Amino acid sequence: MGMLSGTVAVVTGSGRGIGKAIAIGLANAGARVVVNDIGVQLDGDPGAGDPAAETVAEIRSAGGEAIAVNETVSTMTGGRRIVQSAIDAYGRLDTVVCNAAIMRPASLFDLTEKDWDLVLETNLKGNFSVMQPAAIHMRAQKSGTILVLTSSGGLEGSPNQPNYAASKEGILGLMRSAALALAPDVTCNAISPSALTRMIERARPGHNPGDPSAVAPVATFLASAAARNITGQVVGVSGDRVSIFPQPRVARTIYREGGWTPEGLANAWNATLGSDTLVRYERFVTNRSS
Repeated sequence: MGMLSGTVAVVTGSGRGIGKAIAIGLANAGARVVVNDIGVQLDGDPGAGDPAAETVAEIRSAGGEAIAVNETVSTMTGGRRIVQSAIDAYGRLDTVVCNAAIMRPASLFDLTEKDWDLVLETNLKGNFSVMQPAAIHMRAQKSGTILVLTSSGGLEGSPNQPNYAASKEGILGLMRSAALALAPDVTCNAISPSALTRMIERARPGHNPGDPSAVAPVATFLASAAARNITGQVVGVSGDRVSIFPQPRVARTIYREGGWTPEGLANAWNATLGSDTLVRYERFVTNRSS
């Protein structure tokens, strides 16, 4: 008996990469899996083949149960159909993993409205379109798990992908809101993976992160009964390392009776509040200056 025996999971964007690894991992743990992928290229343009069917074939060849659903996450209708497909096929829904994403890199100065809209539509709205119908079902069921995928680009910023970074940071606000709204019966967490996928190969050539398969055990654990007390967290996964990111909190505060003037802040700021340097600041500023 696996940790997820008797459960049903939906994994979006699970035809390749991390999503595929998660879908196979959930199936290996006993879940029946709805594999969702429309087979697009990295930028969202139409692609060749049927990667969802290929993932389903792998799951079934290993003795698992899975079906493929080729619906887009970028519309509310598509999201509802994905969720309903799980309920129609298996009678329930216990886990949703929102992994589908695209990227259209461009600097803040060159990014087009079209490329902004397409990335936010898939990456951020594509989480909401699936999460909302799943949350309604799970709240009535009084159990369930929602997992979303963020990234270092969202957590730390990305000067050449403001659309992607905004979508991945926005996912965290959505995750925290869902965690509060669904507690205590349904959990909602985020995974920030560092793994060698076609997306990371394009964004950071030469970078050598962990294998996508390393993410699957973390997703499986978070979907299991053993993680019922874990919600609203951002979990980092890179190879053999698993981390927890801190929640946003006030770092330092200054107070002045009667309020502050601009001059008063100028005199006090550096010695009291200071600043917390962006994680990637030195790397990008140094490269820009050299």
